[in-house]
Amino acid sequence: MTSGPKTATQLPSTQRLRDTLGRPLRDLRISVMDRCNFRCPYCMPADTFHDGYRFLKSAERLSFEEIVRLARLTVPLGVRKLRITGGEPLLRPNLIDLVGDLTTIPGIEDVALTTNGVLLARRAAELKAAGLSRVTISLDSLDPAVFAKMSGGFGGVDEVLDGIEHARRAGLAPIKVNTVVQRGLNDGSVLPLVEHFRGTRVIVRFIEYMDVGNRNHWQQGLVVPSAELVAQINARWPLRPVSANYRGEVAERYAFEDGQGEIGFISSVSQPFCGSCSRARLSSDGSLFTCLFANQGADLRGPLRAGASDAELTALIQALWTHRIDRYSELRAELRQRGGSKVEMYYIGG
Repeated sequence: MTSGPKTATQLPSTQRLRDTLGRPLRDLRISVMDRCNFRCPYCMPADTFHDGYRFLKSAERLSFEEIVRLARLTVPLGVRKLRITGGEPLLRPNLIDLVGDLTTIPGIEDVALTTNGVLLARRAAELKAAGLSRVTISLDSLDPAVFAKMSGGFGGVDEVLDGIEHARRAGLAPIKVNTVVQRGLNDGSVLPLVEHFRGTRVIVRFIEYMDVGNRNHWQQGLVVPSAELVAQINARWPLRPVSANYRGEVAERYAFEDGQGEIGFISSVSQPFCGSCSRARLSSDGSLFTCLFANQGADLRGPLRAGASDAELTALIQALWTHRIDRYSELRAELRQRGGSKVEMYYIGG
C-alpha cells in the first residue's frame, strides 16, 4: 500500500533550500501593486514619481492565479510565511480574492499584509474573513504637518488611525505600526507615538532610515540609530529586552516594565541582520529578488507565461536561492563606494 503525496511540512529536510551562507528560505513577500497613493520621500519621492511616471500596465502585473501558483511552488522549498505588499496593496482590485487563495495553500502558516492604512477601514473585516492573519501599518508621525511631509501630502493621520481601529475590531492581530525615523524630520514624533499606542496591544516598530533604491537622497547623518531611540524611550518608560519570536526575526523586541505592551526596533544600518535573513521578494511583474537592496531579480513571469512546468519554475527558484550571496547591510560602506543602482522599494515592497 503506498502513502499519499507528502505535504510541504512532511518533505525531507534535504529538500529545504539553503543559500551559500546556509540561510533557509522561509518568507516570501509578494508585491501585488507598484502604484501607491502616498509619495513618501524615503520610498517614492514626488519629484521622481510624478503624474507622468510610467507604472506597470495591468497586463504586465502577475495575475492572482500566477501569484498563487508561484507561492505554492515555494512551500516545498521551505516557505511558511507570506506577506502581501506594494506599493499600496489595497489599490489592487479584488485583493480579498487573492488573500483567500493564499491562505488555503497547504503548508502556509501565516499570511500578513503591509499597508499605509488609508484604505484599511473599509477592507479590514473582509480581509479577516478571507483568512488574513495580521496587518502592519506604516505611520511615521501623529503630527499632521510632519505626517504630510512624510507621506508627500497624501492621506491623513485620522484615516490611518481609523484603519488601525477597524483592523483591531476585525480581530487582525497582532497589529504592528512601522515608523521610519529620519533625523530632523520625524525624530520628534517617537515619544508621542509610543505614548499613543502603549497599552493598546498595537506594537510600534521604529525602523532606521535605509538607503533603499536610488532616489531617496539617503545620508548617513539622517539615520537615528536604534540604540539612541531605546535610550530615549527607556528614560521615559523603562524597558526590558524580550527574546525573538523566531530565528530570523528582524525586529529587536523590548517590553515595557509596567506591562503596557512592547515595541520593536529594526536596525538594518547600525546592527545589520543579514546573517539570518530568510526572505525572498516577488515583484508585481514577476521578478524574484533575494535582497531588499538587490540590483536585479530573476524573471519568473516570462517562463511562466511561456508554458514552463512546475518543475521548471521550481528549478529556477532553487537555482536563484542556492546561489544567493547577499549581505548588503553588512557590506554597506564598501558597496556604496562601488556605486551601482538598486531596485526601488515601491517595486518589491519593504
